[in-house]
Amino acid sequence: MTSSRPAQGAVVGRAVTRRLERATGGGVITRTTLPGGLRIVTEGMPGVRSASVGVWVPVGSRDESLSLAGTSHFLEHLLFKATTSRSGLDIARAMDAVGGEFNAFTEKEHTCFYATVLDRDLEVAIDIVSDVVLNATVTAQDVDVERGVVLEEISMRDDDPSDLVHDEFSTALFGDVPLGRPVLGTEQSIAGLTRRQIHGYYRRRYTPDAMVVSVAGHVEHGEVVRLVRQAFADRLDPGLAPQPVRPGGEPANLVPDRAVQVVEDDTEQANLVLGTHGLSRHDPRRWALGVASSALGGGMSSRLFQRVREERGLAYSVYSYTTSYADAGQFGVYAGCQPGKADEVLTIMREELDSVAAGTLSADEIERGKGQMRGGIVLGLEDAGSRMTRIGKSEIAYGDILGLDEVLTLIDAVTPDDVAEAAQLVLSRPRCLTVVGPFGEHDFDGAA
Repeated sequence: MTSSRPAQGAVVGRAVTRRLERATGGGVITRTTLPGGLRIVTEGMPGVRSASVGVWVPVGSRDESLSLAGTSHFLEHLLFKATTSRSGLDIARAMDAVGGEFNAFTEKEHTCFYATVLDRDLEVAIDIVSDVVLNATVTAQDVDVERGVVLEEISMRDDDPSDLVHDEFSTALFGDVPLGRPVLGTEQSIAGLTRRQIHGYYRRRYTPDAMVVSVAGHVEHGEVVRLVRQAFADRLDPGLAPQPVRPGGEPANLVPDRAVQVVEDDTEQANLVLGTHGLSRHDPRRWALGVASSALGGGMSSRLFQRVREERGLAYSVYSYTTSYADAGQFGVYAGCQPGKADEVLTIMREELDSVAAGTLSADEIERGKGQMRGGIVLGLEDAGSRMTRIGKSEIAYGDILGLDEVLTLIDAVTPDDVAEAAQLVLSRPRCLTVVGPFGEHDFDGAA
């Protein structure tokens, strides 16, 4: 079990190392906080021959003003173009030479750059990922070239209604605020961004005292710390401590910005999301809400799957989900169906949301929901990349790492009363509906 003391408590001016837990499979999870605030967390996996390295930055789309919308994701692209010592081709050739995978992703509250290599090539991976994150040139020419790539990515999103509907749902739920805007930005915001804006954002936000380096695989913690110290040597200010994690809390307004949002699109299928405000990642009731979501729409025995797909054949894909942020969350039910069946599917969605909110989940359904959660967590940690992601995301979000056994214990401890309380709290909130499909004048008013 991990210590509850956050990394911010580290002594400024010297490295502080703490063993957090003995990991499943014989490895150990360890954190070192370097002078200057950079945190390094590792998880040893003795039975593998790979290593996965991630550099996490607590910067995402919710940190952008309206004029900078999409900058975090745009910047993610640009950092691969060139550094002060490597061209984009040099970066690609160096990673290909060791058979490694190198990529990145941007979310609402953080960005991660990661590489997975053979264990013997760990030094190469740490050197390249660190170089890209710390020393990118972000030239005006690269901004102009990559702008077209990002605009194509937005067009691809718009052409995929099953993806677009989730972005539209976030906007309908939270409104025109950073948390409600798409990670990619808009065509207008991306077209208007300048090199000066993006480079300034990069220099202000990408500082080592805010970052976490997570490494998992066949690695030794001391060696990882040595390599990371070497890669970050010129950027560590020994007078700094880790930046505090993003503060928690709950939003004051739990009413969706719009009750119904319809995006007219000439598609063969209607894509629907019906949902409401959920729980933040700091809310202890999130485990019970996760169990409720699993029972409602998390597997083939779930209520939604059985009623919508198995009994009536109304949709191929139907599920429920929860998403948690530092101070907010969302709960949604998704289905993709033929446009003529949308009203019937929505009726079932509303009925099941109302039923679960009323506390009708049986003890058997709750136990299956808990099993779904446990299996999804454990089976998703079978490789170095997933372990690296787990410890890095936990450290950047909480300033600590919740041990796997501790997570399973928290799920096991969820009672039917806990599930009923969380479901009643969340699913009784005002809902919003987002629809993408060929509906024209179809009336969805009141459907939420």
